[in-house]
Amino acid sequence: MKRPFFSPWFLIFILFGIVIWRLVALQLFPDARVESQSRRQYWSRIPVSTNRGLIYDRNGNALAVSVPSSSFFIDPAFWDPKEAHRLNGILPGNTVQNISKQLSGRFVWVVRKVDEDTAGKIRALGLEGLFEVEEKKRLYPGGSLLAHVLGFCDIDDRGLAGVELMWDRELFSPPSVRVLAKESSGRMFDVTRVDNEPVEPAAKVGSVTLTIDSRIQFIIEKRLEEGVRAHGARWGSVICMDPRTGAVLSMASWPTFDPNVRAALKDPANLMNNSIGRTYEPGSTFKPIVLGISLERGAVRPNESFNCPYRIKIADGHVTEAGNSGFGVLPLSDILAKSSNTGMAQIGMRVRAYDMYHSLREWGFGKSTGIELPGAEDGLLSSPEQWRGVTPSNIAIGQGLATTPIHLAAAIAAIANGGHLFRPYIVSQVLDSSGNLVYNESGELVRDVLSPQVAAWLKKAMIDTVLKGTGQAAAVPGVSIAAKTGTAQIAEKGKYIKGKWVASFTGFWPSEDPRYVLFVAIGEPAKGKYYGGEVAAPIFRSILEDMMQIGCTRLVEEEERCRGVAFRTAG
Repeated sequence: MKRPFFSPWFLIFILFGIVIWRLVALQLFPDARVESQSRRQYWSRIPVSTNRGLIYDRNGNALAVSVPSSSFFIDPAFWDPKEAHRLNGILPGNTVQNISKQLSGRFVWVVRKVDEDTAGKIRALGLEGLFEVEEKKRLYPGGSLLAHVLGFCDIDDRGLAGVELMWDRELFSPPSVRVLAKESSGRMFDVTRVDNEPVEPAAKVGSVTLTIDSRIQFIIEKRLEEGVRAHGARWGSVICMDPRTGAVLSMASWPTFDPNVRAALKDPANLMNNSIGRTYEPGSTFKPIVLGISLERGAVRPNESFNCPYRIKIADGHVTEAGNSGFGVLPLSDILAKSSNTGMAQIGMRVRAYDMYHSLREWGFGKSTGIELPGAEDGLLSSPEQWRGVTPSNIAIGQGLATTPIHLAAAIAAIANGGHLFRPYIVSQVLDSSGNLVYNESGELVRDVLSPQVAAWLKKAMIDTVLKGTGQAAAVPGVSIAAKTGTAQIAEKGKYIKGKWVASFTGFWPSEDPRYVLFVAIGEPAKGKYYGGEVAAPIFRSILEDMMQIGCTRLVEEEERCRGVAFRTAG
């Protein structure tokens, strides 16, 4: 009798079938208790800000750095919206309101990069479902110092303005990915850190070194604010340059802001860098340039004199003096020192429109200065075909065109250094993340715009402006200053507005061997005084006196002996 056939593979097949069915059931139809437990344990990858490159002044002082800061997020699986009210008074009201409702997902930012005081208050509450992660925050140690030049970054440390925007490629460091794990108890821990140190080394970043001297910057910002407030002005600008190279030693604009306070970034008026972005009619500070061009072209002679009445008719218009009377006959140098409008009007008519236009373009007016900052305006200089009637005379007294403070500072520097027009620059060196030099500047000669003889003649006339002319309020005992005042009307919709002026003053010292060019502009003073000689000149003097107190001249000479001064010529 045969025994029935029985294969063990049949049992194995049944066993595997049961196992597979059970696995499928657990994956597709998990037990509710297991599902709840798994939701309370997960891994999260969070991008967080890392170190951003440093920005230094010329002396190696850090002007922009990255520091540790705390950010907080919510895991909605653990968060009870009813607990949000406990954050009132710590976080903004709209933030508290947003987290007071039911949230979806597993990760919601609450607040990022808060100060330690705020972070401490949040930690002390011990709220379940609210977690902390460390990031890097952009910090400007000087607060509002040099704010318009440095600019600021967004919450993810991408540059939005100033140097931060211009050199974002070299300064920006991509965010690192923080891997966070959560236990079923709700405790969060950072698995990318061992003994509080990153597993991977921090990304390398570049750096930017500016030509700015923080000591001078502090002085000019302080004196600018005092001047603006004293005269109830709407805006102001001060620039200090080295005329030998075009290096900007300081640049201030008012109103200002603190880039550390994000709320301060909401007002566009505060963010404008008036030194490079404000265009206005320059008024009498433009006269030395026009007079220099006229002398170079032989339209006037240095020993020539002009009759300067109170009012003079030119073609289809009239030009009048700023004061209440004329000057009579004035030698050419006194036309500049006393700032005679009718004298300059006659000089302006002697130069052909095309010649004056092309010379002004050679001086850099009506086009970019090339300074390494975003938001710089070119100014406005109409084509010579439009210079009809009285227009050449208006141009000669600084009307009928628009320029910026940086254009004028660079032009006055050309007179100070003997006729060499340098491109103004504010960045001396940039390194990339590998330490390679990607930008280096020590002075770029654009062209020679004056002969040494004409530059010397203009310098002497500008010295007379301070000794016996309109700039006497800027005089400092023991310092030889060459300068020029400016009082410009403000035009809107083709008409000059009554009572609106820009008071300015520009000069250089020591006149025998200039080391500094200083430009001061006070926009729309509203407390009675508006002449450049009475509003801007005293600010110029205060800045010069403060710079003498910190020994700037001596320090610059020592620096020059150590490293010399070099420049390159534009191709």
